[in-house]
Amino acid sequence: MTSTSRSAARGRAAEELERRAGRADALAPASPSAQEPLAFAAGLYRAQADLAAAIEGVPLAGALEADLERLAGELDGIMRYAAAKGPPGLSGDARARAGGGWAGLLEWWRGGRSGRDDYLSRALLRPYAGALAAAGVRPEPGGADAAGSRCPFCGAPPWIGWRRAEAGESGAQRFLGCGLCGGEWNVNRIRCAACEQEDPHKLAVFHSERYPAVRLEACEVCRRYVKSIDLTVDARAIPEVDDLLSLAMDLWASDQGYTRLEPSIAGI
Repeated sequence: MTSTSRSAARGRAAEELERRAGRADALAPASPSAQEPLAFAAGLYRAQADLAAAIEGVPLAGALEADLERLAGELDGIMRYAAAKGPPGLSGDARARAGGGWAGLLEWWRGGRSGRDDYLSRALLRPYAGALAAAGVRPEPGGADAAGSRCPFCGAPPWIGWRRAEAGESGAQRFLGCGLCGGEWNVNRIRCAACEQEDPHKLAVFHSERYPAVRLEACEVCRRYVKSIDLTVDARAIPEVDDLLSLAMDLWASDQGYTRLEPSIAGI
């Protein structure tokens, strides 16, 4: 089956994951320093798309404990891929948890749903949360209020930001993207995505000439940051995928004492 027909045969959540895999494939040849994380991302997105395709159209309750039986077989596929191809931390975690049941997954789902707490659980449940969003089924426990610091649909923290020009608006608008359900929401331009600090003197922005479309939006109060991609520079970009081209900026931020709010798909 060709990639085009494969995508057309799938639902929205699976199609979005396939689109991300395609973007990773397209970026890799011209990005020698990022080929390894991009190749891993492409494979992970396709494993996640398989799970999403298997459950889209199936009645889902939104409560993971009730829905887990429908997910288990495809979750094993993502677990095997993570163990075989993932970065060392993810690979080790996947091997350690293989065959151990899903109690840890349920605990993570009922908690803060942060990839920083448990990167593997976020990778496993990304397609489930995406399928819930596509079906309009609210996850239980419920999502957060739309205050800006958490996804208003599933309650997970943002893992990427971007700036995009909207019709009828002057200047680019700021958005945050959820690493769990794949949703997006508009936020104030001057606000920390972690602690909601709004004093502009305490909010720093870092650029690199090497990555002109990228900036790090950091907070001097909580010392956390979100990476942001400027889609007015390249409208083809998919922020969570193009993020992998500038992992050097995340390593620099770590050396400066900043912590990324949510790790990228590469775990950094």
